[in-house]
Amino acid sequence: MDKTIELVNAIKDIQAMPSVIVKVLNVMKKPTVSMKELGDLVIYDQSLTIKILALVNSAYYGFSQQISSISIALSLLGMVKVKNIIVAVAMKPMMSNAGDKELWKHSMRVAAGCEYLAKLTKVMDADEAFIAGFIHDVGKIVLHTTNPKMYDKVVAITNEGHDILEVEKKYFDSDHVRTGSLLAKRWQLPILLANIISYHHNPSLSSIPVPCNLVCFVDKLMQEAFDPNTLDKDFLKTMGLDLGDIEELRKVIRQKAELLIAELT
Repeated sequence: MDKTIELVNAIKDIQAMPSVIVKVLNVMKKPTVSMKELGDLVIYDQSLTIKILALVNSAYYGFSQQISSISIALSLLGMVKVKNIIVAVAMKPMMSNAGDKELWKHSMRVAAGCEYLAKLTKVMDADEAFIAGFIHDVGKIVLHTTNPKMYDKVVAITNEGHDILEVEKKYFDSDHVRTGSLLAKRWQLPILLANIISYHHNPSLSSIPVPCNLVCFVDKLMQEAFDPNTLDKDFLKTMGLDLGDIEELRKVIRQKAELLIAELT
């Protein structure tokens, strides 16, 4: 863990989570929170306002009428979805800088896939599934920022079919699970998100394995070098799916994710 601490400590500009996320998470911790409180965080941020209006009018949510009021948009989306959008938009610059936009896009694909499968299979709450999928690879920010060229090499080797954690350990003497776990502690993320970050490659080690299994499953599904043989067959059965469904499932998730990415880009 010492090397992990050294890596995270060396990256000064990601020591703190973006302030808007901190404010949103603090608001959401309150026993009673009004949509007005959440709306006040959005209305003074032009970028967030535009993104939320674009998204609520997009095919991703499919509302029948055009919505131009931010208060109506927030009410239609609901508290948790608004929080998820704020986190996704606020973390985009951090993730894009640490992965030439591909890290953020992959995170959005996994988020959309987790949300879709959670709705389909009822294995967990769909809104929680979205944010769990989005945040899972946050530790990669540290490794890529430390040495972008070296991490690009890690990605290239991984795309040839090698295990990413082993390749990261070889080149960085740490991996994105360890760096992500340390970030989760420093950012004081909720237990669910901290578990997802720490155990999305080894769900059985988590105290809440179902969400970790879901993120692990969709993460594999959204890889460029996807191999169906790496999927957990028992978890497939838990969700009521079989291998014959997988290619169509990948296609559906990618289509949904691209709608979301287009609106938030």
